[in-house]
Formats: sequence, C-alpha cells, structure tokens
Amino acid sequence: MRSPLRRLGLATVLGLVLALFGMAPHATAAEPAPAELTFTTDTATTVPGGTVQLSMTLTNNRTYDIWFVYQTIDPTWLTTQRPDLKYSFTGCALTTATGSTPCSGTGPADLGANYGTTVPPGQSRTVTLTLQIAPDSGCNGNIGFYSYYYAEFSDSANTSGGPVHSPETRVLCA
Repeated sequence: MRSPLRRLGLATVLGLVLALFGMAPHATAAEPAPAELTFTTDTATTVPGGTVQLSMTLTNNRTYDIWFVYQTIDPTWLTTQRPDLKYSFTGCALTTATGSTPCSGTGPADLGANYGTTVPPGQSRTVTLTLQIAPDSGCNGNIGFYSYYYAEFSDSANTSGGPVHSPETRVLCA
C-alpha cells in the first residue's frame, strides 16, 4: 500500500519545479512616474535682504510629448506660521537645452505655463524662481514650499502628482 505522504511529497516537488521554471509570479521593477517634478535651491541659508534661486525641474519619463502642465506652489504650513518671515518671488527664468529665457506667472497658481510646450520624451524643463527675502524679514525661521502638478500627454493620457516639497531655506540673523 502506498503512503499518502509519498503522494504529498511528489506534489510538493512538482510545485517547486513549476515555480523554479517561471510558472510562479515574479517581482518587476517599478515604473518611473510619467512626469516627475523635483526642487533644488542654490543655498540652504540666507539673510534678510538676500535672494534664493528656487529651481523646479519637470522631467517627461513617457514616450509621448507633454502638451500641457498645470502647477501650483504654496508655502508650507510651518512657513505660514511665521508672519515675521517676509519674502516674495521677484523673477522667473525657463532653462531648456537651447538656453534660458524669462518667464512670467510667478504667483501661487499656474506655474505650468512657464515650462513651455512641448516637453519631448526623456527631456526636462527647469523653471527657476528668484525668492527675495525682505530686508525687514524675521530671522531664524525656515521658508519652504510645496507643489501639486498635472500634466497632459500627446497620447491623451494624463498624470498628477504631489505634494512635492522644496528644500527649506533658513533665514539667519546677520
């Protein structure tokens, strides 16, 4: 008489062989975001009266052009809790592979128009905002921003992302 354990062993070995030869599910690498927004600053600290260059880079990771971008930028909650920190956006420049040009729309809404259309697959556009710290600004506080964005592609697909946070800039007393 055959043992039921022997049949169970055979089924286990067969299952193991199937798993080893590709029948088992396997992990796949994560797809990159269709559009990616990153922030950098040219300095981590400044003083009242100083300036900071806040750069936002939008990268197209898809195989279709980005036709439209909508982006907002707002101060973080901690930044809004320090009414003594005074600052404004005073300049804007768009940098592409062919050079840099002035842009407009440096308010808290619709920064996306500044990236210029279109953004071809695999390319990036960088918009740099000049953040001017008022001479009478308070000190020893951090200024930071966050952003949401929405992008449409030439294949009628779209993506949205955020919040994406900028590095914080510390306003130091001189």
